[in-house]
Amino acid sequence: MAQTTLADTLADLTKEGELYEATPDGKVRCFACGHRCPIPEGRAGICRVRFNQGGKLYVPSGYVGALQDDPIEKKPFFHALPGTRALSFGMLGCDFHCGYCQNWVTSQALRDPVAGAPPMKTGPKELVKLALQRECQVLASTYNEPLITSEWAVEIFKEAKKSGLVTAYISNGNGTPEVLDYIRPWVDLYKIDLKGFDDRHYRELGGVLDNVLATIKQVFEKGFWLEIVTLLIPGFNDSDEEIEKLTQFLASVSPDIPWHCTAFHKDYKMTNPDNTPVATLIRAARIGKRAGLHYIYAGNLPGMVGDWENTYCPTCQTLLIERYGFKVRVNRLDSKGACPKCHTRIPGFWGKGLS
Repeated sequence: MAQTTLADTLADLTKEGELYEATPDGKVRCFACGHRCPIPEGRAGICRVRFNQGGKLYVPSGYVGALQDDPIEKKPFFHALPGTRALSFGMLGCDFHCGYCQNWVTSQALRDPVAGAPPMKTGPKELVKLALQRECQVLASTYNEPLITSEWAVEIFKEAKKSGLVTAYISNGNGTPEVLDYIRPWVDLYKIDLKGFDDRHYRELGGVLDNVLATIKQVFEKGFWLEIVTLLIPGFNDSDEEIEKLTQFLASVSPDIPWHCTAFHKDYKMTNPDNTPVATLIRAARIGKRAGLHYIYAGNLPGMVGDWENTYCPTCQTLLIERYGFKVRVNRLDSKGACPKCHTRIPGFWGKGLS
């Protein structure tokens, strides 16, 4: 008897998708990510988990490949519900193939035979119940690329909204207007990994820089709460010139978008570059400050980056939120998300809505 493969198992955990159109030649055009794959009968898209069967697009449903209760700061969101917990779930598959992926066991499950987390069957009600039991205020789709499993996320988030939960995407930002319109009623918070500002390097990872930049603009314009992360990798995306271009772009969208510059460590297939030194994070943060960004965070090296873990009022420089890593030590924001000294409103998702 033939052995059941992971692909076989996942093919059974599907439903007909909504983010596609059928074309006269029997293909389906998928709108879940920026690749906009034209998928022939019997084939899958670049993500390997959305496939054409009988002229219909089938998409992942009914399982998780990873599930964990995290501080919201780990996502990272620093301007959304500080000190709360997020029940984080993911499926399998990705539309990128980053050699340094820290979640490669889930994201590269259908590309790399060494990867592959076993899918665990579950449903929206079960996930919402678990979030409430663990006193999480947020449900977050993460660990693989949430855009390619948006139908499943929306199914979960519709249930989450009934219980008053906040919802989040942790994404590579390779979106389309169609998928953003589809998820907008159900997703509150959106974190995008802006992996650099060099299109050649982006293509090495499986993406196109302009697609991600367009998504950043659209996410901001559509009113999601947006934060940006850039993992700084020595020799790959950490030059002054590239950081200047990246931060100037973000400031042109809005100087109030929080930008997290974080440290690379050797992982998965990228083991040649050195781990990112503290000095690189601080250099990047200062470049971002000169570009006009108001909220910059040097992340994932707790206690080593000075004041760059904290939130300060851009008007009077009062310390508003003091952090150590993912832990909030002090939160001085008032009930309206404003500085208690000068009453400047700090952009963020501080309660049930944007401040």
